[in-house]
Amino acid sequence: MDLSDPLTFSRVYDEHARGVYGTALRITGDSAQAQDVAQDVFLRIWRNPRRFDAARGELGPYLRLMARSRALDLYREGQAAGRASDRLKLVPRDDGELPVEAVARAGDRALMRDALAALPPAQREAVVLAYWGGLTADQIARRIGVPLGTAKSRIRLGLAKLRDEVGAAVAPVAA
Repeated sequence: MDLSDPLTFSRVYDEHARGVYGTALRITGDSAQAQDVAQDVFLRIWRNPRRFDAARGELGPYLRLMARSRALDLYREGQAAGRASDRLKLVPRDDGELPVEAVARAGDRALMRDALAALPPAQREAVVLAYWGGLTADQIARRIGVPLGTAKSRIRLGLAKLRDEVGAAVAPVAA
């Protein structure tokens, strides 16, 4: 099967687009993301038709596997972003207000900058990449060239120090 031929590709698209979209939709749960995944899958196969090797299996399962992988990537990115924002919420004080809310309410961004500046450079880099850069620990590890466990430790330790710094600085405001 010559996927570089426009007529063949058109026929393949007509045959498999619904299955690719359905696979992506089941994983992402979002129609727009599923459409993006389907477009990405067919665009990749159009740009590099030799990636598919008929000797290794049928085209339909191959396309759905590509859709599944891409949809899982998108889903995980969304989950990581949600976890990142959840983790940034700090431990509540006695009055129930979060230190982050107190800082935001007071408009004191300098406090957060100072707390970040107090972190060791490696931890500061990891925290900034995770929370303001939106990267996962795996992406951070690859980007800065350290093992995954090291990247996770730097994020965890940096967050603990930020909690202490911000919590200590904001707590006297409530007293």
